[in-house]
Amino acid sequence: MAKITTKEIRNVALVGHSSAGKTSLAEAMLYLTKVTDRLGSTADGNTVCDFDDEEIKRGLSISTSIAPIMWNNIKINLLDTPGYLDFIGEVHQTMRVADAAMIVVDGKAGVEVGTELAWNQAEKAGIPKSFYINKFDDGEARFKRVYTQLRETFGVSVCPILIPMIEGDKVIGFLNLINMRSVVYDKNGVPSESPIPEEFIPVADEYRDMLLESIAQTSDELMEKYFGGEEITYDEAVLAVHEGIISGDIVPVYCGSATKFWGIRMLMDQIADSFPRPTAKKTECLLNEDGTEATTPIEPEGTTSIFVFKTISDPFVGKMSFFKVMNGELNNSMVLRNTTTSQTEKMGHIYTMTGKKQTEVDSLCCGDIGMISKLSNTNTNDTLTLSPADIRYAPIVFPVSYMQRAIVPKAKGDEDKISSGITKLLEEDKTIKYENNAETNQMLVSGQGDIHLDVIVSRLKNRFGTTVELSKPKIAYRETIKKSVQVDGKHKKQSGGSGQYGHVKITFSHGEDSGLTFTTSVVGGTVPKNFYPAVQKGLEEAMEKGVLAGFPVVNLKADLFDGSYHPVDSNEISFKLAAKLAYKEGLPKANPVILEPIGKLNVYVPDSMIGDIIGGISKSRGTVLGMTPTERKGEQVVEAEVPLAEMMEYPITLRAITQGRGTFTLEFDRYEEAPAEIAAKIIEERKNELAE
Repeated sequence: MAKITTKEIRNVALVGHSSAGKTSLAEAMLYLTKVTDRLGSTADGNTVCDFDDEEIKRGLSISTSIAPIMWNNIKINLLDTPGYLDFIGEVHQTMRVADAAMIVVDGKAGVEVGTELAWNQAEKAGIPKSFYINKFDDGEARFKRVYTQLRETFGVSVCPILIPMIEGDKVIGFLNLINMRSVVYDKNGVPSESPIPEEFIPVADEYRDMLLESIAQTSDELMEKYFGGEEITYDEAVLAVHEGIISGDIVPVYCGSATKFWGIRMLMDQIADSFPRPTAKKTECLLNEDGTEATTPIEPEGTTSIFVFKTISDPFVGKMSFFKVMNGELNNSMVLRNTTTSQTEKMGHIYTMTGKKQTEVDSLCCGDIGMISKLSNTNTNDTLTLSPADIRYAPIVFPVSYMQRAIVPKAKGDEDKISSGITKLLEEDKTIKYENNAETNQMLVSGQGDIHLDVIVSRLKNRFGTTVELSKPKIAYRETIKKSVQVDGKHKKQSGGSGQYGHVKITFSHGEDSGLTFTTSVVGGTVPKNFYPAVQKGLEEAMEKGVLAGFPVVNLKADLFDGSYHPVDSNEISFKLAAKLAYKEGLPKANPVILEPIGKLNVYVPDSMIGDIIGGISKSRGTVLGMTPTERKGEQVVEAEVPLAEMMEYPITLRAITQGRGTFTLEFDRYEEAPAEIAAKIIEERKNELAE
């Protein structure tokens, strides 16, 4: 095969709502280009792109797969992404290296949450968009309804290119609005063209007018012709669509059936002819050392640089680093420097991937996508370069995960195995968070949702041989006091030989500092100064356990104002123990209370859902502080304060309220006194926990 050049590369992300048919679309293209000799099915678990055991078991995509095809001498790198919201991090990775987005829409369901999210992510990435309305082999698919939804939701730039010919409830062919020809497919999905039948000319004219309206937006000359009633020629239309896709002024709509190959050849024609090459945007975003952004030219003949956008920890192959050649050409004799770690990496074996199948190549041109295995000092978001400059391509910003659970090993002694397995998964999935919480003595893992966490558990078992269960995380409560009390603490031990004697009088009150505020007002040397540190140390150790439920005590002020000592028997340990006795005696009398952690919550939702969000916050014992419009049209951010104990299931709750349209951030802010009835429950649960 002839060497591929940058102008012959098309990187296309297949995005959209779960079950719209993205993997089926990729499978159809792979079959028609003879990459595969059979048409796989997600239901049968034998597709090229969904090859992971978890994907086969669940019947859905979990990670992005790469599937290169050749069509009309153009290499199209298909990037098949998951549609399920729990795996949104994979879409963020893909959008960083894609040059165009093909948004797949279910012809029955129409515009769904995943459709809107895919559009928003493509907009944020600054790449051209297009739509493929799928499943027209189903009698319930409705083009007019779905197309109207697309145009109303995303604007007049959305324009039809291929529309169905419908007789009754059945699609009998398609109308190409560029050349005004009809396309009919035989049972093998092979198309044949002919003039548009007379009965379909009115519908063709109706939609072609929409196409021309969108085309007219691309130039003043075409705008004048359109409004002047002049005919826009075929060549003008082809060129306008080509340039309009690249500029983003046109968002073409195709339709068909991936499982029947309807519309697929035309789709590939359009991708090859009209979708942008990697150099279309001319510059690439960099991140300076001070965190500011800059840009650098994309130069196919320039100094080699690659960006690692994805990592897989394969139990057999090892670490697999997926990259895009951002500048110059990469070959297998090069040694590149990682500008993040300052380590060098040898590019000994370069591969292209088709699902899980690896094909070794000698080189890859600027804009192409490949994989290198066993790069020991390289991770996702790293830049590797031949340049002496410390260039770093702008990193992928991953969504934060707030769905937290505690990991409970089923077998004793599995903690190290779990920790090692999680470390590997963290390399692979940057939306996973993990911490070993010393205070609650729990291993905590956070994911995007319950399915995401379930996949983590399955992978720990299947890849690393450790079986775990997930449980509710413990909340790190605190205790404090509200009243001021004076107490005596005397430690006296006389059992032959040298004795122990320490006696303190302390005033306990609520302090302003988070820990212990220790002062002394002893008069006349009743407690020698050299024992003051022992008293303070004794109180600090005692504060590790409160008197209500054993939670750490905060905001405690202690003033040592009197006491007594023995010239022989007094020592540091005696005064330390005396202080602990005073603490134990005094705090129950000082109106101790439970403090719960309060978080700052920001919820980003469409205007129409504000009422439901505020109602939900109120039910969670939260306080709404205000609402502010965001930069995105029709969206507001609701600012609130909520107890963190009420936020355990909020990722699922918010997804249910907004059908996935809402997002949120949550950060710890402070501790606040828990209501009496809540405190009583906390104390009861803690007693039961300690009893067990």
